[in-house]
Amino acid sequence: MTLVLVFAGLILLLLTGIPIFAALGLTAGAIMMVAEGDIDGLGKAVFSHLDKPILSTIPLFVFMAHVMIRAKVIEDLYTFAHTVIGHVKGGLGVATVLACTIFAAISGSSVATALSIGSSAIPQMKRFGYAERDALGVVAAGGTLGILIPPSGPMILYAIVSEASIGALFLAGIVPGMLLALMFSAYCMIQARGRNGIETPDWAGWTAAVSAFRRSVWALLAPPVVMGGIYFGIFTASEAAAAGCLYALLVAVLVYRNFGLRDLWACAYSTMRTSMMVFMIIAGAAMFGHAITLVRLPVGVTEAVTSLGLGPIAFILVVMCLIFVLGMFLESIAIILITTPILLPTMTALGIDPIWYGVLLMINLELAMITPPVGMNLFVIKGITDAPLGTIVRGAAPFVGIMLFGLALLIVMPGLATWLPNAAGFGR
Repeated sequence: MTLVLVFAGLILLLLTGIPIFAALGLTAGAIMMVAEGDIDGLGKAVFSHLDKPILSTIPLFVFMAHVMIRAKVIEDLYTFAHTVIGHVKGGLGVATVLACTIFAAISGSSVATALSIGSSAIPQMKRFGYAERDALGVVAAGGTLGILIPPSGPMILYAIVSEASIGALFLAGIVPGMLLALMFSAYCMIQARGRNGIETPDWAGWTAAVSAFRRSVWALLAPPVVMGGIYFGIFTASEAAAAGCLYALLVAVLVYRNFGLRDLWACAYSTMRTSMMVFMIIAGAAMFGHAITLVRLPVGVTEAVTSLGLGPIAFILVVMCLIFVLGMFLESIAIILITTPILLPTMTALGIDPIWYGVLLMINLELAMITPPVGMNLFVIKGITDAPLGTIVRGAAPFVGIMLFGLALLIVMPGLATWLPNAAGFGR
């Protein structure tokens, strides 16, 4: 009964439109007042959560993405992908997925990926005869890869709340992310063969391909610089974020030579706004986690699951269904911060790997980005194209099925997520 009241109260607050951090803080305060008669301990809980060096990864990765975007490094990505594979039947769709995949590994944001790549890809796909819904759908779905492919903002938040290794989570997201991108690409090629009227641009030639590669090589090298350092033990996650920032600045200033002090200020200001929003949410989550622990809510959930006799797989299936439903109504950050503190003790009791669960959660949150009524990527695409929302939803629907298949595959084969971090020594 307590769980129902807490969830109902929190969701009602979120549905009123107030910020996530305020809803979490108000719910925590109400729980504390009812249980203890005061709110002592909330301040200490906030400080203990924010006093962590790993939080520096958030502004550093955000700053890296802003620099790469403002210096127009990203614009060369789609040009390269289009030049290399655009001449194949369905190649423009594959080029869009490829550009989304690489940009996701730089920005860590699904919304930024859909916005940046969609502005270039959608007009180009429509020009060559792609149905509007197909062009809109592939960008909306390709943009979701920003949640799974590192460095991912939601992945960092999950790691902070669950106290899992950020480096391990980053590595765990690579193989499933590449697998989803491959499945998206295969679908684009199959879909194009079944559509009439789709034209393919002429092969630009090796000279143009090499030229496009040279222009985009600096963007292509950014993910290996960050993730390669983590995999080979050269960097911690925080050091990798700092190295990524330094790399982005050097490329912007020395290679592209279009980045001045005014651009630096703009990037720093945008980073500050984004980071403060995230830190306020983390503070609210800290209060919420402290309050529900005080009333033994996570312990109650663990005892209830144990009494039902659910095994790890059955529990994961139930949780994935719950998060899929929540994803239709709540933002990704809210889902992470509400469910993780409650479910984590039960997962520990059942022996569920938090890294594996984290990747499953990220795929489910990808689904939330293109699932109405509040799928963020759907509204981003509508904003840049003014297309009917129903058309965007129909275009994205096949990719929902592909993601559900990918989610099921990862449940059956957890090694797809855990192999790479184990190989890098995180499982020892």
